[in-house]
Amino acid sequence: MPGAAHNGVFLTAMICVAEVLTLVGVFTFPALLPVFFDEWGLSNTEAGWIAGIYFGANAAVVGVLVSLTDRVDARLIYLFGAALAAIGSAGFALFAEGFWTALVFRAMAGMGLAGTYMPGLRALTDRYDGRHQARAVAFYTGTFSLGTATSFLVAGQVARAFGWRWSFAVAAIAAALALVIVAVVLRPARPQAAKEETRLLDTRPVLANRRAMAYILAYGAHTWELTSLRSWTVAFLAFALTLGGDEAGWLAPTTVAMLSAIIAMFSSIAGAELATRFGFRRWVMGVMVCSAVTGAALGFSAGLPYLAVVALLWFFAVLVQADAGVINSGTLGAAEAGRRGLTLAVHSTFGFVCAFLAPLVFGVVLDLAGGGTSPLAWGLAFAAIGAGVLLGPLALAVLAGGAERRETHP
Repeated sequence: MPGAAHNGVFLTAMICVAEVLTLVGVFTFPALLPVFFDEWGLSNTEAGWIAGIYFGANAAVVGVLVSLTDRVDARLIYLFGAALAAIGSAGFALFAEGFWTALVFRAMAGMGLAGTYMPGLRALTDRYDGRHQARAVAFYTGTFSLGTATSFLVAGQVARAFGWRWSFAVAAIAAALALVIVAVVLRPARPQAAKEETRLLDTRPVLANRRAMAYILAYGAHTWELTSLRSWTVAFLAFALTLGGDEAGWLAPTTVAMLSAIIAMFSSIAGAELATRFGFRRWVMGVMVCSAVTGAALGFSAGLPYLAVVALLWFFAVLVQADAGVINSGTLGAAEAGRRGLTLAVHSTFGFVCAFLAPLVFGVVLDLAGGGTSPLAWGLAFAAIGAGVLLGPLALAVLAGGAERRETHP
């Protein structure tokens, strides 16, 4: 077992399994939004707060936790994060009764994600530094979509059979299992030392790295659209069903959301492969422009036949995730030796600030434009998200214009 633990394929597979388990709870609340609208009488803005606070709490602590991986084995940070994720989901299952209690426990679970997602990537790259590292990063990043698909699937199926509290209880059990897997599989490792000693949160070397900052800003644009899509998919599809009067059949909103995340996983892996041929920067810029346009169109499609809405949503999901692994690899490749953790800290913090704001902005626009029963309001909410995505290609054009045209690995 010890020898196998450092085999690249085995290690990547086990870290990806743990990643899926920690993500079981990530979209449990958005997947059950119609339930909470009915049971707690939430407004769209309140729902946006609860969906967004998961990522806002992540952003509040991820900088410290990921920066620590330059000084402390990322494995230890991961174990702490998995424990926190389990406690947050268990607390929601046992004690959530409305807006404020939901906010507290979702924030706690979000802090757990801060201790697992990027520290997990760091733990993987610290132990798998070969020529196939970019592919391992792509699989790890793509697995995020598999985890979110699992989140939608578990939330819908478990809630239907046993009630929504059990959906969060299962998420807590899954995070605890991830903790056990990482504790057993990963051997302790010492992080690479920086060439020059810096303070823990001295981000100046990262901010001065134009190529790294280009990918960091692109990552913010990516999380902006990703969390908006995942947070509001079920509610949007439920609205489309009422508007068109169609029958969902086996394509219930939670099922569509789950399948869109699975599609996105393969898109992330394929995107990473294609980017090695076309160049990282060029690929990300092209995908993001197409994604912004498609996302805006999706918002105005609710009146179409339900199957057409689903097809457009799945195409949007492909575009949203096609650049994910490439962006993470681009940031890692641009990071200075010994400052990977610090660079990933800035990367994560900005990304999850955007992830926090996007579902909230979506909900606010939805309320201000007429509410969840207005086709125009849904169109404007998606258009607002599409506009924010354009920050990504703009940053890459301005800050990374001098980078090499073809990047094949970090």
